[in-house]
Amino acid sequence: MTSPAGLEDRPGSALPVTELPRDRRPDLPLLRVEGLSKLFPVRARGRFWRRAPVEYLKAVDNVSFHLHRGETLGLVGESGCGKTTTGRLILRLIEPTAGKVFLDNSPDLLQTPLSRWLPYRRRMQMIFQDPYSSLNPRMTIGATIGEALTIHGLAAGRRRARVAELLEACGLPADAARRYPHELSGGQRQRVGIARALAVEPELIIADEPVSALDVSIQAQIINLLEELRTRLGLAYLFIAHDLSVVGHMSHRVAVMYLGRMVELGPKDAIFGEPLHPYTQALLQAVPKMDPKTRRQRLVLEGDVPSPINPPSGCPFHPRCPRAMEHCAKVVPKLKEHRPGHFAACLLYD
Repeated sequence: MTSPAGLEDRPGSALPVTELPRDRRPDLPLLRVEGLSKLFPVRARGRFWRRAPVEYLKAVDNVSFHLHRGETLGLVGESGCGKTTTGRLILRLIEPTAGKVFLDNSPDLLQTPLSRWLPYRRRMQMIFQDPYSSLNPRMTIGATIGEALTIHGLAAGRRRARVAELLEACGLPADAARRYPHELSGGQRQRVGIARALAVEPELIIADEPVSALDVSIQAQIINLLEELRTRLGLAYLFIAHDLSVVGHMSHRVAVMYLGRMVELGPKDAIFGEPLHPYTQALLQAVPKMDPKTRRQRLVLEGDVPSPINPPSGCPFHPRCPRAMEHCAKVVPKLKEHRPGHFAACLLYD
C-alpha cells in the first residue's frame, strides 16, 4: 500500500475552522498547571498482603508550568519520569492526587465535576503514542472521526463532508473514511489520530510521543504536518517526547523531568545551548553527533534511576549527579529562575 502525499506536498489543503465565542483573556496563558501531583497506591504481594501498609509510587510530584497560545512546550526526560502521566492528568484521563489546572480564566478544572467537562474536552485534545491501539478496530475511520462531531454537536447535516475535509487536511484521501484501522499503515493511522483531535477545533493538543512508533521517514512527515497545523490554526502543543532532536525542531520552550519532578524549564535555545541542570547536560551530551571525528567530554551518569516508590531524600538526582554536594542529600531544590525565563531546580545555583 502506498502512502498518500504529506501535507507538505499539499500546501493548499483546506481546513475551515469555526470561531467559537470563548471568553478569552489575552493577558493570561492558555494553560496553567500548578503543583500537579499523582500518587499511585502500591501494596506488597504475598499471603498477608491485605495487612501490609500501603506504599505510594510518586509518578508526578509538584509539577508547575504554563503554556501560551500558538506555543509548543517540549516535555522531555527518561522513560518512566512521568511525562505521559502529566499529560493524562491535565485531561483527567487519570485523576490527580493534588494540583490545579486552569484554561484561560476558567475555574480550577480539577475541581470542576466531570459532568461539566464537555466544553473543556472540546478545547483540549490528545494525540496518543500508539496509533493502532488508540483507534477502535471495529469502527471505520469515518465513524471514528465523526463520533467526536456527533458528541459535540458539530457539522450538523454535513458530517461526511467535514470528515473528508479533516482527512484531506491531514494528508489522507477522502475515501479513507471507508477503511478500517488495520487497512492503513502506521503513519496513516497517526494522521487519523491527528484528524480526530482536530475534529472538535481545539486550542490545545497534548501530543504524547506522536512519532516514536513510526519509521524515520514517516516521522519527518508527521512533524511537518503538526508544525503546519500549528501555524495555520494557532494551536498550542504540549509535545511529549524523549527524542531531543525532534523536541529541538518542534518546541519554543523545553521542560525537563526527572523522577516525577521538573528539574529545568526554559527557552529552547537556552536549554540546548547553556543547560543549567547536570541531568539536562547529561541528556544533551548523550545525543550522537553526525561527525564521528568530533571529540568531546561527556557527563556520564552512574547507577540506575531510583525507584519512584522510595525516592532518595533531598534532590532526587543527587545519587547519580557527578557534581553533587553534601547538602544535596538533605535539601529538596525548588524550581527557581536563574536567568530570564530559564528555571532550574539545582542547589549549585543557590
